[in-house]
Amino acid sequence: MEIIILTIFPEMFTSPFSDSIIKRAQDKELVKITIIDIREFAQDRHRSVDDYSYGGGPGMVLKAEPIVEAVEYIQQGDSSWIDSKVIIASAQGKIFNQKIAKKLVAHERVIFICGRYEGIDERIPQLLKAEEISIGDYVLTGGEIPVMVILDTMVRLLPGVLGKEESIKNDSFYNGLLDYPHYTRPDRYRSFEVPQVLLSGDHKKIERWRKKQSLLRTMTRRPDLLFNREFTKEEIKIIDDLKNK
Repeated sequence: MEIIILTIFPEMFTSPFSDSIIKRAQDKELVKITIIDIREFAQDRHRSVDDYSYGGGPGMVLKAEPIVEAVEYIQQGDSSWIDSKVIIASAQGKIFNQKIAKKLVAHERVIFICGRYEGIDERIPQLLKAEEISIGDYVLTGGEIPVMVILDTMVRLLPGVLGKEESIKNDSFYNGLLDYPHYTRPDRYRSFEVPQVLLSGDHKKIERWRKKQSLLRTMTRRPDLLFNREFTKEEIKIIDDLKNK
């Protein structure tokens, strides 16, 4: 997978992409991430990328020309990027989740645009047919941190990135549910003990316990995740058991 990030603060990505899973994925050549400074496509000698908003108001707005021309330069320079997915990190976008991450990973090439200041010129998403994505109902200084969050979620879904593929399938939200509780040694710490079923060695009982805990945790903490869910027969039976108790 190839990813290009357009930003006016490229140095922000140096540390996050030089450690942990994203670094290992790049070392294995499972993903190639390129950071491009939007200022390289500025139209004037001052390398201006923002301007005042028409109609007045506080703050500055990122200009259309340098961003649109940067994307066009990428797409025209290599025909393989013509149909690339273009994403804008924006508070105006749809809320990011695991389902969206899976869809993004299906694309071989993705271009991310990091917004800043009061926002971006409204013509940018229209001209680039870009999709706007938000990581939550709050406002950050810019789109760099949201892009880091989105990329971290995406990269770990790529085949071969994690040591064990089942680690992904057990993640919260991967199958629409929160993850089950995890424990490690010692089996007793202060007044808390590890559930006996996990020490039993009975894999069928352990699997059922984990599914039950996953459903229970989702029902109590994030019931909204269950509203449109198509439950399996096993899940329905577990829910019935929970109701009876």
